[in-house]
Amino acid sequence: MSLSDFQAYLSRFNLARQLRRQHHFYVGPTNSGKTYQALETLRQANSGVYLAPLRLLAMEVRDRLTQAGVPCNLVTGEELILVPGAQHTASTIEMMRPDHAVDVAVIDEIQMLMDSDRGSAWTAALLGVPAKQVFICGANSVTESCTRLLDALQEPYTLTYLERMTPLMIEDASICGERYHAAKLRKALQPGDAIIAFSRKDVLTLAARIRQWGFQVATIYGALSPEVRRGESARFANGEAQILVATDAIGMGLNLPIRRVIFANIHKFDGMAPRPLNATEMRQIAGRAGRHGLYDIGYVTVLEDDEQWHLHEMLGCDDTVAPFALPIAVGGGDIEALSQKIPTWRLAECVETLHAQYQRQSGTSALQWHVTPLQYQQALLIDETAPKLAMRDKYRLMCAPLAIQVPIARDYFVQCIQAIDNYQPRPLPLMPEWLKGQQAEYLEQAELICQHLSLYSWLGYQYPKIFRDGDLVDEARKKLNGFISLALRVQAGYGKTQREAELGQYRR
Repeated sequence: MSLSDFQAYLSRFNLARQLRRQHHFYVGPTNSGKTYQALETLRQANSGVYLAPLRLLAMEVRDRLTQAGVPCNLVTGEELILVPGAQHTASTIEMMRPDHAVDVAVIDEIQMLMDSDRGSAWTAALLGVPAKQVFICGANSVTESCTRLLDALQEPYTLTYLERMTPLMIEDASICGERYHAAKLRKALQPGDAIIAFSRKDVLTLAARIRQWGFQVATIYGALSPEVRRGESARFANGEAQILVATDAIGMGLNLPIRRVIFANIHKFDGMAPRPLNATEMRQIAGRAGRHGLYDIGYVTVLEDDEQWHLHEMLGCDDTVAPFALPIAVGGGDIEALSQKIPTWRLAECVETLHAQYQRQSGTSALQWHVTPLQYQQALLIDETAPKLAMRDKYRLMCAPLAIQVPIARDYFVQCIQAIDNYQPRPLPLMPEWLKGQQAEYLEQAELICQHLSLYSWLGYQYPKIFRDGDLVDEARKKLNGFISLALRVQAGYGKTQREAELGQYRR
């Protein structure tokens, strides 16, 4: 990145530059109390903001501060709940306000800087959150990359390294031995176990199988809304469910009474191909075992012998990474300026040009422009659907929360783009008749409608005159969440016809 580009990016955060910020790194493994300590300082501050990786965590911190007598707003891409007189805000990190100064800011899960899709939001927070005291919490893997940038800005920082409050132990043997065997898994399961898989299908298949064995099961995966995940977490926390089956969604800040983490497999699909979990990912998940104050030791294991070596390797190695250029997002002004310079009306052409330009730049900078493949796919879809839409609107839509790889989600997005292009009011998605029943076979459809509601809510803040039914979203979401919660508990027959080999399909 050139010096002029660097200065142009910094100019987005002028207020932060004026505050002479002091940074405090609380870094270490899970169950080390790093976020707890930062939140205690936030609670005692006159004003502050918590920047969360998940809407669910923003909701939990808002509730925690409220219960402690500290009025707190909630700001995410889907809701804006402002409490009269509140000087504290719990927010998803993408909603960070660079124009509103506070005394204390907490940036959680800083290792998300390495995330290929969302890492730029953590860079923006690190550079731009306007707080006198900034607390940065997470794994130690990216600390050097962060401090290199703060050194360039001449902003002071302190480093506090924390250790786990309960030891984490790898069990001597895998659950099943040389190959997966259902009877061995059934015999080995104990209350407090969490089984981790890496696809919705594997999670539901495992949950159904374990439920058939007589256990009560809680289920957590990414497609579930925060409200449902919160309910499932509560069922496991209060003992209503003995076993938790989840994806790596539990690896980000969820405090659950897990005694033992069992990896159903050690491969994760990254959007392009299956790959082994890296050290930071494996530590974040495994570290959820052995909650302080409940267990003296946390345990972790795998299903099959040939995956033990990777578990030992990842938990035993140093998970710090070499300093790298922190990703920063392309801004709307960058896109508009380039579209006039080329000139072109095609957003995808601008994105492609910027990507090629940034790829040619030196990789020695502390910052690096970043355009994701999914952004490019979204840009192509917007150009195709509404070629004459203003570039400012196209850029805004490229930032919309969307699972573009899911056909139904993509089709709904197209309908929304057309409504904006034609300036035609669009009502809330209709609630289907099957919501009145208990048919678990509609679980996936209910999850998709929840995603439609999330997109509708986000668009409602951008285009309130077109997406007018934002006040109806909460009620519709409650109905869907109630249906989904019930469906998760009654879908015991889900895995009856699935072959055992489907579990861990990326294992080899």
